[in-house]
Order: sequence, then C-alpha cells, then structure tokens
Amino acid sequence: MGTGSVKTVLLDAAGHQLAGASAPVRVSSPHAGWAESEPEDWWLSVRTAVHELVDIIDGRQTQVGAIGLSGQMHGVVLTSASGKALRPAILHLDRRAQNDLDAYRALPAEIRSVLANPLVPGMAGPLLHWLASNEPDVLSRAEWALQPKDWLRLRLIGSAGSEPSDASGTLLFDLARSSWAEPVIAGLGLPSRLFPPIGQSGAVAGDLDAATASELGLLPGTPVAFGCADTAAALVGTGLSEVGPVQLTVGSAAQIVTIRVRPGPDPGLRYHVFANTLPGQWYALAAVQVAGVAISWALGAFAASWDEGYEALARSPLGANGALFVPHLAGARSPSMDPAAGAGFVGIELHHERADMLRAVFEGVAFSIAEAAASLPEFADAPVLHLAGGGTLHAKWRQLLCDVLGKKLLVVENPNASARGAALLGGQAAGIIGKITEEPLITREVEPDPGSHAYLSQLFERWGQAAAAISQPSQVRPGNQVMK
Repeated sequence: MGTGSVKTVLLDAAGHQLAGASAPVRVSSPHAGWAESEPEDWWLSVRTAVHELVDIIDGRQTQVGAIGLSGQMHGVVLTSASGKALRPAILHLDRRAQNDLDAYRALPAEIRSVLANPLVPGMAGPLLHWLASNEPDVLSRAEWALQPKDWLRLRLIGSAGSEPSDASGTLLFDLARSSWAEPVIAGLGLPSRLFPPIGQSGAVAGDLDAATASELGLLPGTPVAFGCADTAAALVGTGLSEVGPVQLTVGSAAQIVTIRVRPGPDPGLRYHVFANTLPGQWYALAAVQVAGVAISWALGAFAASWDEGYEALARSPLGANGALFVPHLAGARSPSMDPAAGAGFVGIELHHERADMLRAVFEGVAFSIAEAAASLPEFADAPVLHLAGGGTLHAKWRQLLCDVLGKKLLVVENPNASARGAALLGGQAAGIIGKITEEPLITREVEPDPGSHAYLSQLFERWGQAAAAISQPSQVRPGNQVMK
C-alpha cells in the first residue's frame, strides 16, 4: 500500500509471479504543508486490486493460501479498537509537525540517542505530538496509532500489531533493543497505550476474518503475516539479502539502501538506519522525499501525459537548455533533513520551451537522488547499483539516472518489488514458500555515458547552488493556524 497506489501480486509456491494488479489512491493537501489520505479510500483501492487478482485466478480453481503486507512508511493512522479511522491518515509527506521537533530536541541526549535517526516531521512521533496539542479530543478517543500497513492488517484480522521495520521509522522506537522507546514516548507526553505489540515481519499475525474474506473474495481463515515497511519489502522482493550491494528504488519517493549488521546511526544524521525484516539485521537508507510525486505534480501542472514527459527527454537536450528544477515540493530528506527546503524552476528565459521544463523536472529529481546517495558511505565504493521500482521502467529515464549517478545500473526484473516481498513473507510465514535464495534477477545493464556524466556533474554543482538558494519559510504555524 504505497503513497500513490495499492499493488497486489499473486505468487506460486516457488515465488514466481503469476499475476499483478493495482489501483490508485488519493493524497489530499487541505492546508499548506499537509498531506493526508482517507483510509476508507485505501480500503476501496485494496478491494479493487484484490478483486482484479481474484478474477484472474477464478477460472484456475486456485485459492490464495497466505497474505503478506507492505506499506508506505512513517505518518500515522489513529483508529478505534475495531480499526475505524478517527480522522484522515497523515502521511510521510506532511510537514505540519515541524515545530514539534523542538519537543524531541528538549529530551536528554541519552534518551533521544536510542532512536538512531534524524528528526523528520512526517514521522509518527512528531505528528502525534502535534495531534496531542491540536486535536486532543481525537487522540483521547484513539485506541491505536498505527502505520499504514498495520492499519490494513487490523482491518483484515481484527487485531493490532506492528513489527520492527515499520516501528523503527516512527521516531518512537529503540533501534538497538527492538522495542518501543518508552522514555521517548513518556518524554513527549504521549499515551503508551496507543502503540501495539511488536511481532516479526515473517510471522503469522492472525487469520483473515470471515466478513472481510467475503468482501475480498478470499477464504476465511487465510493466514496473514505481520509484513514490513515498503523499503524493507523491496529488498526481499529483489533478493537483496546480504551486506555489500546498494539498491536504488524509485517510486513516489526514492531510496538508496544497503544492508548492515549493526544499527549504528550516521554521526551527522544525514541518512536513516532502520530495522530489516530479519532479526539482528538493519539497513541504511538515504531518502528522497519526492521523486515520482514531483514528476507527477509537474505533469499535472503542465497538463502533460507521462508519455509526453518521457518524450521530453528526447526532444530537449541534456541540461534542458539551461533550465533547472529543484523538486523539494514537500521539504527534503537526505542529506539536509530540511522540512522547509523549497522547490522551483531556476534559470528560465524566453527561449525555454515546454519540453525543456519537463526535462528539467526529470533532471532535478535525478540530481536530488544523487545528492542523497552521496551521503551514504557505501555508495562511493559501490561499483554498480541495483535499480528497482515502478518509477524506473522507461529506458531514457533509466539512462538519465545512470548518467547523473555515474554508476552502472543493474535493472532488477520486477517493478513490483515491495508487493512481491510482502507476498514472499506471507508465503514463508504460512509455510507455503521456503527460503528464497535466488540472486536478484537482472534483466539488463545500463552503462553511464562518460561525456554525459561529465556534463551533468558540472550541472549538478549548479543545481546544488540553486537548491541552497531557494528558501521557503515555514508555512505551517502551531495549532491549526495556516498561513494563506
């Protein structure tokens, strides 16, 4: 369950994908700096995507034997005991809790250090602190504060839970102890009753209840795994299970990820360290707040199709005739962790055309990925990058990423890596699928063009200066007051 869509995949007992389906989900921004989705809209999209799969397999007399889940990270869903959302879900793109980060900074350093992560306003902890100040009545009625995929599991099986890969992205989790950080929760004045029991990603959390099974067209009693965060699921889905390789996943956001055997934070807190699906394993993540979201926004603003956007990569020359675009439409993550970072076009002149503007957007997103990747120590030493995600299907877009990053890209076959990883965990939890030991299935290799990389490296420096020059004072005030 991602930011922009719900994806479902059906695997056989060997882990091969038989079918896939998707349905869009809506993101609303009722005030500047806010990003929300209605969980009931999520549910309608889940039903649509599941029914499409069920229709595909119905004629084969096949039954689904297990369910796994993955979902967008961070944000928060406040629910009743039954899973009914008490307000719209607040998403990772949201920046209303910028000022609430001060409550974290006021905590003793030894308490805050257990989080092992930089402070980001779109994570559950700051958002719950904002809700405690601005919507105390809603918070007092809440039984659970959940991550998106944990809300979905509650809807499926009727009981609440979480697991380390998602919980470690809340700024409320002790990464080394793999448990809720009770001193942090108490220091923020949040009720500890809101946080569900912690299970393991690859374990069965419960069985699909009869009413929900009927609604989805599945069998009641089907085992449902705890599942994991979407980035961790993508590592499972692409077969990246060892220390060493670096993977770039591009979708609504973008992540540069590598597995680690120690949970130590970055001394400069430029990137994140989260729990992986296996106990005793973690991953370092340099995060780009918006990638596909920024491109989609630009296409909408220009009333352009994705096809036209990709065509602009051919119609406009490398460097977009001097046009630059800084894509920080919802603040920035790695390396600056600046929720007030701004976005905009720079260097626009009379000679620029529509295709130049569109190409500049793609280049700006690629530059923001390169900037984030440079903060991850393993990136510099990686001879190649594994490339995954539904946002990397077009050849010219892949080549642009390759030329900006200056690394050979090994394109992983399945663009639905997170959904496949979720399904694998579900099948393994139920004992249907054994341990998957396959290497990532590489369908093609993309080599950087030396001349293009050299030119784009110079342009990257200019882009960095433009990004630093664009300032965006916070538009979100404490409480519900929003600057117009």
